[in-house]
Amino acid sequence: MPLSATDLQAAIPRIFAPWITAMGFEVLDCGPGGQVRLRLPVKPEYVHVGGVMCGQAAMAAADTAMVLAMMAELGEFRPMTTVQLNTSFLRPVSADHCIVQARVLRSGKSLAFGSIDLLNPDGRLAVQASTTYALL
Repeated sequence: MPLSATDLQAAIPRIFAPWITAMGFEVLDCGPGGQVRLRLPVKPEYVHVGGVMCGQAAMAAADTAMVLAMMAELGEFRPMTTVQLNTSFLRPVSADHCIVQARVLRSGKSLAFGSIDLLNPDGRLAVQASTTYALL
């Protein structure tokens, strides 16, 4: 049975470390084929001296969104680990929130591949990441 956005939202505190839960992700929607869209508030603790969200927060958001996308793809949580996370920072995130969109590109028996975009509220692409996961 497919997972809903509500199912994914409820899974966040069960699956992730407390500091990830504290980031305040809101699951906006999820779709077939391992797609998920989240809203991430840009809290003051994520902003560095330049006044923009730091890369570490963006990478944590990308990794978290991809796990949720994998859950949407599989219909459940399965243990997995990040093998590779390649991130390109195209423009700053300087708003009070950003949108995180993740989608599974391919899911095999032992490896899965995904793509994640972080968008400014105006829809402009700020961060693009690609990832590989090992399914355990």
